[in-house]
Amino acid sequence: MPLKNYKPVTPGQRHKTSLDFSELTKGKKPEKSLLQPMVRGAGRDNYGHLTVYWRGGGHKRKYRVIDFKRDKHQIPAKVAAIEYDPNRSAFIALLNYQDGEKRYILAPNGVKIGDPVIADENAEAKIGNHLPLKNIPLGTLIHNLELKLGKGGQLIRSAGGYGQILAKEGEYALVRMPSGEERKIFLACWATVGQVSNLDHINIQIGKAGRSRWLGRRPHNRGVAMNPVDHPHGGGEGKSGPGRNPVTPWGIPTLGYKTRKNKRTDPFIVKRRKQK
Repeated sequence: MPLKNYKPVTPGQRHKTSLDFSELTKGKKPEKSLLQPMVRGAGRDNYGHLTVYWRGGGHKRKYRVIDFKRDKHQIPAKVAAIEYDPNRSAFIALLNYQDGEKRYILAPNGVKIGDPVIADENAEAKIGNHLPLKNIPLGTLIHNLELKLGKGGQLIRSAGGYGQILAKEGEYALVRMPSGEERKIFLACWATVGQVSNLDHINIQIGKAGRSRWLGRRPHNRGVAMNPVDHPHGGGEGKSGPGRNPVTPWGIPTLGYKTRKNKRTDPFIVKRRKQK
């Protein structure tokens, strides 16, 4: 999808770019039966403690219920619309199933209105179809990948993302993730064929501060500019550095400090995304 440029009539529009949304269904309102109210947390955990700084405000949204499981097996569906979703970077596709049910899925790149799709163990490895890894040919691009059988897609869901099946050995498939990590995934897990839509999302220039506020991103200030009571880097006379190894506001080391503690899944990672 091409990007839309603006005449530099204001400083905010000088570098601003946005999508022209030519791929989306014009005038289509979201399916009411698949909308839910969404309570915003503004960077707070379930205790109300602020755990992520610089979040809050933003435009009011409703959540679109996405079918990550694709558990309507062997029931054909047709793509009825390609829509914008304010809660994610990818576009979403509205499916009309043969039995009358409607569901949203992540729109694969290249899928058009009227295209047939199906979730079936023996389906053709065609863009938009959902099937187990054991039946997807090597080298195929995939997204919406399961980590646990039956839990639904947890991996490769953001705009432009794709994984690639590199090999199959025993009960596992070797999949290259968008980060470059190569990981073993159980062959019985399901995935959707194709690349996630909205490839140009990465090229968008915000252009002005107000547009970030619409997205719920508040101004970001540095720790060294704070007082000692607010951040470990704060205080000092004039412009002074941290005076120590950089840390988070809660004193945990950053810039290269390893926080991964899930040793249970370490044997499944064949190649790390960051080489030592």
